[in-house]
This record gives sequence, structure tokens and C-alpha cells, in this order.
Amino acid sequence: MAERKRPGDDAADGRPDNEVPDDATFEDAAVEDDLVEDDEPVSRGGTAVRERKASAESPKAKKEGRVGIFGRIGGFFREVVSELRKVIWPTRKELLTYTGVVIAFVAIMTAIVAVLDFGFAKAVLFAFGGKSS
Repeated sequence: MAERKRPGDDAADGRPDNEVPDDATFEDAAVEDDLVEDDEPVSRGGTAVRERKASAESPKAKKEGRVGIFGRIGGFFREVVSELRKVIWPTRKELLTYTGVVIAFVAIMTAIVAVLDFGFAKAVLFAFGGKSS
């Protein structure tokens, strides 16, 4: 499998690809950490891992993590309000325009379906010898 290298890396510098020079900065080390093989499992230990470890280590942390039914309902509504604040609401003009477009589209589609229904009804009555009115 091909190895990933940063632009400017040169295999001719004499050191292995995974070795970091003494004068490397924190940013260089972070870039080196990102250069891993696709087959190698990577664990970054995000916040979920830290929370799970903290709650597993101490019973007090585990008890504080529990929330009753009313706490969960309150949390749900807080999240709903939070998401509604992110919504970009249309202006009155946009709302009227969108409403008009929807009503016109529904009216056109209703007319098309009505015409097709009438035509197929006439065709079926003609084909099976029913009375045509």
C-alpha cells in the first residue's frame, strides 16, 4: 500500500518516515500523527470516551450523569428551542411567494389528474361497451 507523505518530504533525507526530528514543533507532530496506514486502527479518545471513562471510574460521576424523566423532557425542549434559533425564517414577502408557488403547483397538478381521470374513464367505458354520456 502506498504511504502518504506531506508535500516536500523526501525519502533521501536518511531518516525513517515515522521519526520526528529534534527541532519539530507541535504542529509538525500533529501532522505526523495524521500520517497513519489505512489498516492501522486509530483511537483519538474524543469527549465521549473521556465521559465514559469518568463515569465508569467514580460512582459519584455515574450518579450525577443520571437524569430523571422530567430532566429528560426539559432537556428535549431546550434542544428544540436551540435548534429553532438556528433556523433562518423567511421574510413575509418570501413566505407569500412560496405559498403562491405551492398553491399554483397543486392547482396545476389537480387539473392534470382530473383531465387524465376523465379521459381514462371515457376510454374504459368505450372499450367495454358501457353507456357513454
